[in-house]
Amino acid sequence: MTSREVEIAIVGAGIVGIAVAYHLVRRHGRRSLAILDPEPPMSLTSAVSGENYRNWWPHPVMTAFTDHSIDLMEAIARDTGNRLHMTRRGYALATRRRHIEPLLRQLRRGYGDAGEQGIRVHEKGSAGGYIPATGESWDEAPDGVDVICERELIARAFPGFDPEVSTVVHVRRAGDISGQQLGLHMLEQVRAAGGSLLPARLTGVDRDGPFRLAAEGREGPERIRAEVLVNAAGPHVAAVAALLGETLPVTTVAQQKIAFEDGLGAIPRSLPFAIDLDEQLLDWTEEEAALLAQDQATDWLTRAMPGGVHCRPDGGAQGRWIKLGWAFNRVPGKVEEQPPLIPHFPEIVLRGASRLNPGLEAYLGKLPRRLSHYGGYYTMTAENWPLIGPLGTQGAFVAGALSGFGTMAACAAGALCSDWIVGGELPDFARPLSLSRYADAGLMAELGAMQDTGVL
Repeated sequence: MTSREVEIAIVGAGIVGIAVAYHLVRRHGRRSLAILDPEPPMSLTSAVSGENYRNWWPHPVMTAFTDHSIDLMEAIARDTGNRLHMTRRGYALATRRRHIEPLLRQLRRGYGDAGEQGIRVHEKGSAGGYIPATGESWDEAPDGVDVICERELIARAFPGFDPEVSTVVHVRRAGDISGQQLGLHMLEQVRAAGGSLLPARLTGVDRDGPFRLAAEGREGPERIRAEVLVNAAGPHVAAVAALLGETLPVTTVAQQKIAFEDGLGAIPRSLPFAIDLDEQLLDWTEEEAALLAQDQATDWLTRAMPGGVHCRPDGGAQGRWIKLGWAFNRVPGKVEEQPPLIPHFPEIVLRGASRLNPGLEAYLGKLPRRLSHYGGYYTMTAENWPLIGPLGTQGAFVAGALSGFGTMAACAAGALCSDWIVGGELPDFARPLSLSRYADAGLMAELGAMQDTGVL
């Protein structure tokens, strides 16, 4: 049996756990810390991240939180010669709805009073001023949001879109990064400062006084004594909390994506991360729809599907691959070592994405053999806000429930959790993103009334 003593033990070597350690050593000079995980760093959910980022959210608290995370990522990009391959073509949210006042209200609400002046509406006959996303550079891209309501302008700026699209909301502070490079950079800094990575699975916690952790390592049992325990266990965040006798208000939902080489050039390499906001019925033939409807396991595919199917080029302007995703699953399940995959998901997401990008129809029934079909977990609260801050147990903290936005929010989550740990100055969004929000009846009523929680 191996025994060791550290000041801070962090459970979970995903990008969020690594970010907590990074900010502890960089911002607060802590050196005595260990990250526990039985799997290699940045595996499981972090390994299958969409690697996108945006500051577009239905509520200003989440907007401020992700804006801060983007600030921190840009600082790393600047300091490392853009090691994380940060680009900023934006998010293009498309809809065929003509009445867009509800969408504008949501934008104004999400960006708050300070950001409203950055919302630019381009209508037929307006003065113009829209700047297309022709380049990848994150430090030269415009800020704010362009709401394009003129079909001719949409056709010029997004020539591959369905011609029925009548509005495109182009969120400009958005793009993609290499999550693996970001995580690797932060982990290197942690190790250089004296932090360690312990390949072990946490199996028990003694809460009497300093934490005494029982873990199973590669060479047998491990015992770790720590003054502070951080639960950054990703999909296992509820299970780790249970070892402390605590219950977290989270569920875990499996989601999937595909990636393949776009040999036919169906998607322009300059296309921003494109999202179809509209519900849709998948375009099956009558025979296909009849067969699907006969089986209870597949009849759901003949009914209306939620909006949110998305597509983006992968690998930059010189790349050839594209990614498609659709977080339509809403059914919580247990966490498995390998997330369950729907065998026909590639066909589902391709049909869904083809509605916004008709050029993808060329792949119907003949997807390339070089196709990657993979899945991960969205561990989330009902309101889709993270949990960052103190747990009920003295000396224990959580950084979790970052469903589908862990890569983009990791830097801010790590900085915020580290500030909670050391008793540092907290930003305005800190308490709403902690467990203390559930004692705020007004805030919870507000969040409960919101129809959109920002799930993508």
